Amino acid sequence: MESFFKLKENGTNVRTEVLAGLTTFFAMAYIIMVNPDMLSLSGMPWGAVFLATIAASIIGTLVMGLFANVPYAQAPGMGLNAFFVFTVVFGLGFTWQEALAMVFICGVINILITVTKVRKLIIKCIPESLQNAIGGGIGIFIAYIGFQNAGLLSFEAGIPELVALNNPSVLLTLLGLALTIILLVKGVRGAIFIGIVVTTLLGIPFGVTQLGETISLSQAFSELGTTFGAAFGNPGLLSLFSDASKLPLVLMTIFAFSLSDTFDTIGTFIGTGRRAGIFTSEDMKALESGSGFKSKMDKALFADATATSIGAIFGTSNTTTYVESAAGIGAGGRTGLTSVVVAALFALSAFFAPAISAIPSAATAPALIIVGIMMLASFRDVNWQDFEEAVPAFFAGVFMALCYSISYGIAGGFIFYTLVKIVRGESKEIHPILAISTLLFILNFIIMAVI
Repeated sequence: MESFFKLKENGTNVRTEVLAGLTTFFAMAYIIMVNPDMLSLSGMPWGAVFLATIAASIIGTLVMGLFANVPYAQAPGMGLNAFFVFTVVFGLGFTWQEALAMVFICGVINILITVTKVRKLIIKCIPESLQNAIGGGIGIFIAYIGFQNAGLLSFEAGIPELVALNNPSVLLTLLGLALTIILLVKGVRGAIFIGIVVTTLLGIPFGVTQLGETISLSQAFSELGTTFGAAFGNPGLLSLFSDASKLPLVLMTIFAFSLSDTFDTIGTFIGTGRRAGIFTSEDMKALESGSGFKSKMDKALFADATATSIGAIFGTSNTTTYVESAAGIGAGGRTGLTSVVVAALFALSAFFAPAISAIPSAATAPALIIVGIMMLASFRDVNWQDFEEAVPAFFAGVFMALCYSISYGIAGGFIFYTLVKIVRGESKEIHPILAISTLLFILNFIIMAVI
């Protein structure tokens, strides 16, 4: 295990990696129940999506851990599943089978742009100031997710405002937040994980920690045949391109899927990997100059690319690298052993779904808030006194959280970086790949406005 994962070389040990895996899993375990709830609205069987979610998460996370040796977990992405249901199926009128076919194609495209080094070129072309801004922005984004999951914010007035502090879940979150901060200040090892466990237990007398409801595993398996391979049937891939009049709409939808998936992942890797040292300067040099899959980043990008198509085969929307992986990284996770632990816990969750779902958001929200605080250190390396650097950095960082999208934050950063350079007469400094990416983002916004 030591030699395979290179634990000492990465300054970690088995205990730390296991704790990190537990922390990441609990921070993202909500997807096990939420994704079936979301996709079943489109007519997909709940039990089938439940198993597809777990299967895609296990396979994607194992590939990330065993092939890339990095502490990232994968699962069907929130936001992308909502786009699948409300835009593609309800809005555009595609069947869920055709939507799965588009997700599969999106995954194939991601594999192609990874193998052909397009993703690598995108990362290389991002200016360092923007990379630092993306890292800090992901910190704000993660903390914001924590505040939302905790129910600390209300949007009833049309703007976010603090809720009345008389709700048991909100009070439990604040208690868990204080406890975890105290443990971290005291230097207690495994503080974030301990905070999750203790807060979950305290939630029992609060009436917040409760067993969830689900269907039997045998019933879920009986339903899996409905979605497994449905992407290739009719309706599905066979019917997707049968109507020539719908072809432009199909291509635009696949493009929207791919762009969001690609830049969400790139933002997560840049934002969490640089700060924690998972992707070292030597690794980044290998990324730039090496061929094949010699660097960790190369391997991580490929692992992420394959997960989407695998998920579509089982019957779920885009599988992507989870930003909540930052919780495990914050707990000390540095190698693929963290990912293997997460994958094992996903496998167990198929048998213990009610118990897993009992862990309340109030217990995991403090971990996300604290990890978000830790990641803000990346903003230190942005020259905020230079307005020309500050403008794109703001959109790549702060705007990311405000619009609740990593890819849209990166889009804002790219667009305003390009604008500043053009106005300054420094358009030659704009990397061609960054310029093309900016144009694709603008095209995506136009497409989203049209469809």
